[in-house]
This record gives sequence, C-alpha cells and structure tokens, in this order.
Amino acid sequence: MSEEAKTNERGVRKTRLATVVSDSQDKTRVCRVERQAAHPVYRKVVKYHKKYYVHDEHNEARVGDVVEIMETRPLSKLKRWRLVAIVRRAVATE
Repeated sequence: MSEEAKTNERGVRKTRLATVVSDSQDKTRVCRVERQAAHPVYRKVVKYHKKYYVHDEHNEARVGDVVEIMETRPLSKLKRWRLVAIVRRAVATE
C-alpha cells in the first residue's frame, strides 16, 4: 500500500453492543454498555457499565433493544455515537 493511499483512508471507528435504557428523547437514545474486567487488586471479575448518548435518526430503537453503536463526530453536547443496527428486539410484555 502506498503512502498516498494510507493518508486517504478513514480511521477505524469503535463499535459497541449496547442495551437501550431510555427512548424518551427525539432522535436520541441512551444506551448502556456492560463489560467485565478483573479487579486491579483482588482479581475478581467485576461488571462495569457506562452510558452513551446515541443518535437514532428514525427513532427505531426501543427500551430493552440490543443495538450496535458506532463512534462518530460530536453531534451535540453529549452525543458522540450513532445507531448502526438493531441486533435484537426487546420482548413485548403487554
């Protein structure tokens, strides 16, 4: 690969699997990403979680859905991720 082709390539963007925890805002979803890691001192496996504000252009995702999100440019004060796909729909309990 030439030097010119390397400079024109786009950087690799981070993707995560997340669960939608809020869909009350227009075109925005709040998603929770869980990960497991060993505790730095005790070495016990602990669950950690983080919330991301995700842009959902067509308001498709609902609470409980498992979605794939991708890093993007800043869209607002908090939104830096966008919805790529809905991996699994939540089970309706009505």
